[in-house]
Order: sequence, then C-alpha cells, then structure tokens
Amino acid sequence: MLSQRVVSLISSATETVVALGCEDRLVARSHECDFPPSVRRLPVCTAPRIDIHAGSAEIDRQVKSMLADAVSIYSVDAGVLDRVRPDLIITQTQCEVCAVSLRDVEQAMCRLVGSQPRIVSVEPNALADIWTGIRQIAAALDVANRGDELVAQMQARLAAIQNRAGQIAQRPRVACIEWIEPLMAAGNWVPELVEIAGGVNLFGQAGKHSPWMTWEQLVSADPDVIVVMPCGWDITRSRDEMHLLSNRAEWRSLRAVQTSRVALTDGNQFFNRPGPRLVESAEILAEIFHPDLFDFGHRESEWTPCEVR
Repeated sequence: MLSQRVVSLISSATETVVALGCEDRLVARSHECDFPPSVRRLPVCTAPRIDIHAGSAEIDRQVKSMLADAVSIYSVDAGVLDRVRPDLIITQTQCEVCAVSLRDVEQAMCRLVGSQPRIVSVEPNALADIWTGIRQIAAALDVANRGDELVAQMQARLAAIQNRAGQIAQRPRVACIEWIEPLMAAGNWVPELVEIAGGVNLFGQAGKHSPWMTWEQLVSADPDVIVVMPCGWDITRSRDEMHLLSNRAEWRSLRAVQTSRVALTDGNQFFNRPGPRLVESAEILAEIFHPDLFDFGHRESEWTPCEVR
C-alpha cells in the first residue's frame, strides 16, 4: 500500500504514523503536527479560530464561548484536503479542545468532491485506549504487526520505570496542573503516568476528562510536588504565565513551593499528546519525583525546576 495517501489531523497520530514507519504516506497535517521536524514540510489543512497567543484566562474564555455556541475552535481547509486527495484521514473524538474532531472532518468531507477517504477516529481517554488507537492506526495502514510491536515496546519501557519506582518507600503526593487560569488538573492518562513514575496522584482520574480545580482544593491537599503542564504550551510559554500562580498568597504557603519542588514541563510536546512519546512523559515525571534514582537526560530541555516563589 505504498500509494496510500494519509492526512493526520492530530499530532499524536502523526507521531504514531511516523513511529510505524509510514511517514512517506503522509500528504498533509494539522497546524499542531510538528514532530518529528520532518513533517513540517507537509501542507497544513487546519487552523485555530481562537487567539492562541492570548493569556490563559482569555483563551479559556474564547474556548468556552465558542463551545457554548456549538462552534468548533478549529477549522478544516476542505480545499487542501481536496488537493492532496487522501485515502485515509486520522482524527479523534476524545476532546473538542485538544484537536480537530470527527465532526469537523465530516463537515469538511461534505464539501469534498474529488476524494472519498476513509476516516479513522481514535478516542484516547486512558493508556488502554492509547494502545487501542495505535493498533487502529496500524491496521488502517496495513501494518498491524508493527502496531503490536510499538505497543509492546512502549509498555515494556513503562513497566521498567514502574518496577524501578516500586522500590521506593516514599512516594510524593503530586498535583499536575494542566491549565493555569482558571486552574485545571490533568486527567485522562496523566494520573496513570504519575503512578507509574512513583508518585501519588491527587487530582484527576484515569480515563476521565481533566477537572477544574479550586485554590481551596489545592491548598487543602498541599502536594509535595507540583508539575505544571499546560495543554499546548512549552516551558517558555508556561513560565510567562507563572505569575498568575506565584502572585497569590496561597501559592507561597504550599509545601511544594516552600521546598522548591515545582517543575515546569513542555506540556505541548509531551503530556498532552497521547502517542509514542508518553513514555518520555513518564520518564520526565520519574526524574522530577525521584532525581536520585532516575536520569533520562530530560532536565532543562523537557522540564526545568521552577524558581518562582
């Protein structure tokens, strides 16, 4: 099936297609698909309808406003899709905010005239769903065996981290912050990654959407470690917004702040992408939680201690 033409509208799926050895089949991507760097050569067929450069509070307001009006926060360029004539389009149904949805693709498909592609939609809510999604994509690419191999490799690497972390008697209590203003905790697969890396997850449930969190809840839990991983933001962008946390009196009272156990991570490239690099996400957490036991070389490039007090 070397002639198969694939469009990926979700960054994690793009990474999965590449990890399965099928990058040569990609003919277009979403505006968020940027890894590996070689995929940036592909034409872009989606765009955000919100100001992605706004502050966290303003982005939250725009997203809620558009979703309340049943308007997608992303647009799909049917003209690009028609031009690249895909045989397969990969999208997702997990989150209307995280990436282009199945509804967006179906609406664009109604305007297509020259192509009748198959649509594969993954729904990654927890780690088990991610394994299923990888196998779905592999089957659609007619490389099912490679899908099984990729899942087995990822599971083996995660198991090695979990087994090593299991030797530790003291597991830190962890709060993972997925959005800064207003506060949101990380859900879905992140609680599982926290446990694998040797932490005790305080907020958010495995397989459930990320929940809003109040300052009262954060202060009451008083975590040992706080990991900041805003969806779609890199370390620099997150650091720019940290004043929204550090300017509050409650922030300075937190144990994690007083003991300098607050970490900024690249939430865009790692934790919020349910694909092959979730293993690296677990490695990052393991380094943050247990620096004496784990060193995968991610510090400073993929995460950094936060000095804001």
